[in-house]
Amino acid sequence: MSDKNAFYLKLKDQLEDTTSFPADYMYKFIVPAAGGQLAEVQSVFDNKGAVMKTKKSKTGKYSSITIVLKLKSAAEVISYYHKVEKIKGIISL
Repeated sequence: MSDKNAFYLKLKDQLEDTTSFPADYMYKFIVPAAGGQLAEVQSVFDNKGAVMKTKKSKTGKYSSITIVLKLKSAAEVISYYHKVEKIKGIISL
């Protein structure tokens, strides 16, 4: 089993133990400012009722994005991580 799969299994267990769904879940990502990755992240969450806030780094090389979204299950939380992890250069916090 890969480290990534183990991470998601552990996250799913933790979410199911500590969260009663449906619940608001906060995602935080850092993306390079140049290259359109910020728009890619936003498109994953568009039209889902998400509240998104962005902030540029002091040097302007990176942008952080915070997304709050009401989700129905731990599996749904993880499904969004899987969609976003395909974006080049993204860092999940």
